[in-house]
Amino acid sequence: MGPRGAAALVLVSLVGIAAFGWPLLADAQSGLSHSRDAPWLFAALLPLLVGVVVATLSDGGVDAKAVAMLGVLAAVGAALRPLGAGTAGLEPMFFLMVLSGRVLGPGFGFVLGAVTMFASALLTGGVGPWMPFQMLAMGWFSLGAGLLPAPDRLRGRGELALLAAYGFAGSFAYGTAMNLQGWVLLQGMSSGISFHPGDPLGSNLARFLAYCAATSLGWDLGRAALTVVLTLALGGTLLRALRRATRKASFVAPTTFESP
Repeated sequence: MGPRGAAALVLVSLVGIAAFGWPLLADAQSGLSHSRDAPWLFAALLPLLVGVVVATLSDGGVDAKAVAMLGVLAAVGAALRPLGAGTAGLEPMFFLMVLSGRVLGPGFGFVLGAVTMFASALLTGGVGPWMPFQMLAMGWFSLGAGLLPAPDRLRGRGELALLAAYGFAGSFAYGTAMNLQGWVLLQGMSSGISFHPGDPLGSNLARFLAYCAATSLGWDLGRAALTVVLTLALGGTLLRALRRATRKASFVAPTTFESP
């Protein structure tokens, strides 16, 4: 990744971390409502995504065909999500995001995850204050796949095992991030798991872990298990297809001129 792309990703990630985490540092009198900050977050997220694409294009030497492939993958991911969403957390789009992030790299991987979630929300009618947070969480999920080691050397079963392990852990991380977005709005439940504005950070984090274990652990486990199964079963074929398409969409072959 070049310096422009890295700087753009750091900027958008800092904005995302602030959006997810600011309620943990707010006092008891603050008006905690992600429905108020979500439109501002979405307005900031769109130009930042464009900035990541432009920076990645200028750093990586890819052309408009790579952007077109990004759009195709986002459409496929958006179509996959409704096939399992709502059934024990089974969401087949996650394995596609893992493989695509691995092949496209962290910059385009982040944009792919965010755009896929945006398109999915429009397709399923899931537009709400949670949408920009879902875009960020899925962007980070695909970004992490692009940052996995040895992208040019590791192949075969070893690579599939690495991607499956990441998909398993990343599925839980995605669920945890989205839990944080909703948990801060749920106050007055059981004192052991509800959010208490103004309490010490350590106390709230302990209650948050209890909340995750009590409400979404099974859901996240279903998502993680399906991601592992699909990655191991279909990953080899899809990785080869994605890499072949990426080579055709990139200016990777140096141009030389020889005198007659």
